[in-house]
Amino acid sequence: MAESKTKTRPAKPRPKKDGKPKPKQLPPYNVVLLDDNDHSYEYVIEMLKSIFAYDDPKGFVLAREVDKNGRVIVLTTHKELAELKRDQIHAYGTDWRVATCAGSMSAMIEPAEK
Repeated sequence: MAESKTKTRPAKPRPKKDGKPKPKQLPPYNVVLLDDNDHSYEYVIEMLKSIFAYDDPKGFVLAREVDKNGRVIVLTTHKELAELKRDQIHAYGTDWRVATCAGSMSAMIEPAEK
C-alpha cells in the first residue's frame, strides 16, 4: 500500500479563556476651564503648560476659545484624574499681570458624551 503524500498542519493553539471578565472602561469626564476677566492669555498659556504640559500654540488656542465661548474643554479622562486636574487649576494662583486678579481660574468637571 502506498503512503499518502498529504501533509497535515499542526493545529493552531487557541487563546486561553481564563474565565475572568474583561475590565470595564471608566466613564470619561471633561475638565472644563471657565472664563473670567481676571486672567491674561499669558497666565492661561502658562497654567495649561504647567498642569497639562501643553505647548504654547495649543495653550493659545485654548485661551482664545475660553475667552470667546466662556468655557473650553482642556482634557477628557477618567473621573479621578479629572478631579485632580480641576483642583490643580483651582490651586494655580493669581495672575500677577492683572492688578484686580483675586485668585486662580475656575474649572469644573462634567461627564463626557460617549
